[in-house]
Amino acid sequence: VQLQASGGGLVQVGGSLRLSCAASGPISSAHAMGWFRQAPGMDRKFVGGILWSGGSTRYADFVKGRFTISRANAGNTVYLQMNSLKPEDTAVYSCAVSRNAFVSSAENWYHYWGQGTQVTVSS
Repeated sequence: VQLQASGGGLVQVGGSLRLSCAASGPISSAHAMGWFRQAPGMDRKFVGGILWSGGSTRYADFVKGRFTISRANAGNTVYLQMNSLKPEDTAVYSCAVSRNAFVSSAENWYHYWGQGTQVTVSS
């Protein structure tokens, strides 16, 4: 499985961005996708994730109500819609896929990782 994240950029406080993660390869209903972020000098943190089958989602507390994860109706693309962005949301955002049908916040749950995309929120 290969993952390609895109959509990052520079946005002002309060603005919105939509990140995409395109997956190629054998993705099945038994998989889950997670989004993580890493700010400079910080550990990578779980942002949220979605089950490939059924679309159930899970979010970190610090993004609840602001970020939404969804799947494209066709194809293997997952979106991270980010609204009401804050300076502390500045980070490199990465997507990852697990071969297990559960959205975990643990990095080692995920088997495949894409390269990150930079999100910068200016104040």
